[in-house]
Amino acid sequence: MERESMEFDVLIVGGGPAGLSAAIRLKQLAADKGQELAICLIEKAAEIGAHILSGAVMDPKALTELIPDWQALGAPLNTPVTEDQMLFLSETGARQAPNRLLPDSFINHGNYIVRLGNVVKWLGEQAEALGVEVYPGFAGAEILFDEAGAVKGVATGDMGVGRDGEPGPAYQPGMELHAKYTLFAEGCRGHLGKQLEEKFRLREASDPQTYGIGIKELWEVKPEHHRPGLVVHTAGWPMDNATYGGGFLYHLEDNLVALGFVVGLNYTNPHLSPFEEMQRWKTHPEIRKHLEGGKRLQYGARAIAAGGLQSLPKLVFPGGGLIGDDAGFLNAARIKGSHAAIKSGMLAAEAAFEALAAERARDELDAYPAAFQASWLHAELHKTRNFKPYMKKGLYLGSLLFGIDQVLFRGKLPWTLHNSADHDKLKLAAECPKIDYPKPDGVLTFDRLSSVFLSNTNHEEDQPCHLQLKDPSVAIRVNLEKYDAPEQRYCPAGVYEIVREESGPRLQINAQNCVHCKTCDIKDPTQNINWVVPQGGEGPIYQGM
Repeated sequence: MERESMEFDVLIVGGGPAGLSAAIRLKQLAADKGQELAICLIEKAAEIGAHILSGAVMDPKALTELIPDWQALGAPLNTPVTEDQMLFLSETGARQAPNRLLPDSFINHGNYIVRLGNVVKWLGEQAEALGVEVYPGFAGAEILFDEAGAVKGVATGDMGVGRDGEPGPAYQPGMELHAKYTLFAEGCRGHLGKQLEEKFRLREASDPQTYGIGIKELWEVKPEHHRPGLVVHTAGWPMDNATYGGGFLYHLEDNLVALGFVVGLNYTNPHLSPFEEMQRWKTHPEIRKHLEGGKRLQYGARAIAAGGLQSLPKLVFPGGGLIGDDAGFLNAARIKGSHAAIKSGMLAAEAAFEALAAERARDELDAYPAAFQASWLHAELHKTRNFKPYMKKGLYLGSLLFGIDQVLFRGKLPWTLHNSADHDKLKLAAECPKIDYPKPDGVLTFDRLSSVFLSNTNHEEDQPCHLQLKDPSVAIRVNLEKYDAPEQRYCPAGVYEIVREESGPRLQINAQNCVHCKTCDIKDPTQNINWVVPQGGEGPIYQGM
């Protein structure tokens, strides 16, 4: 069956903060000039916001630029930050750092604690009201190129393909979506963005991206434990001094508390489990006291692009650009990315509108990176560019160096430190101590499968596995034999399992559990796992995460 095709001025792949902000800005510019633009946005989740997961404390600066009257329009930024706490944890105690000694990046005055999925859903409503064609449930599965090699759009995934790769009785081919410019806003480690970086050599002049995995839960706590507007960040226990990681705990409205733990994916011990570390972190007295008597409502996980300015790729290529976390616009020092995603989407939209007004198509949007260089976003990322490299020197030395950089020198030291890839950092399992994680109690701490249940994850089982092994033998011959199959532990959803049989061990992939965090695509030591999109509309269904 041949694919049908549709033509647009601009196609946007991904319905997060970056993609929706780009769509909104394009429609605003067109309205200002009395022009009509055909803008299409596709999103792999079943509904806008369903795959969004973030802490999140949001800086409203970019949103105010995009939609100045967002408060009057009912944007769900309901909880202004009232207090910051930065705690350095030992196993049983904690020390709070005086706010006057903290870098500006750790102070949240003027920011809001939000459920980012709700903010994104609201942005989707604003985009549709402006006339953007928004299509949730359609995954961008394939990049399309024109005769000159420029990106001309994407094809959505085929539906109704069986596990054997053959069309089933309900088969429907994907649709080709063509555009003069295509903006990729898939979020961290976008699978099409990864292909674009390779094809157009977008990383030749930049450092490798470096990542963390963020594991989050949403709790309803007892009213006497609830402090709306409180922001708590932690460093130290349960991580050792050499392993980057930290926790967050944000008091929202309605007795809700968002909490989670981030582990840098450059960790070296293959026995480490980010999920188990997060569960153990909740048992600390300073965290437990917020949760006792409460109820866990939701769970999810997502990789985080933490490399900063020096890990940004070239942003443009013939026919389009990378925006948001598809490029890596996250300020790890501020633990914030939504404002950066919104701003990057706006900058790319303005460049695309300028090009369309000049009757250009499928060339490089050079005005986008130029505008980024001149923006407050570039200045912000430049100031904190050395945060992640400093933290690789250990918690206490890294914190001291970053504090000196930011507090004494205001981020103006002349040097830029460099990042390296995460996947090759694991040591051999035999060289590393095993970690004895306590069993979950089902009250404060939990297992993976009961957690995945709360993410509302669903995948049709009779379809090709979207977690592809380039060489299946590597899973046993290298990962198991050398690293004790670390995919069993770094996956927060129980997707990867070593099954022992008479014929020998084998790797079982429970793809239906996948929460689309992309950690396996990042951390696999031989880069043997390739995450691709499943059928559109599948995956987690987060409700305001």
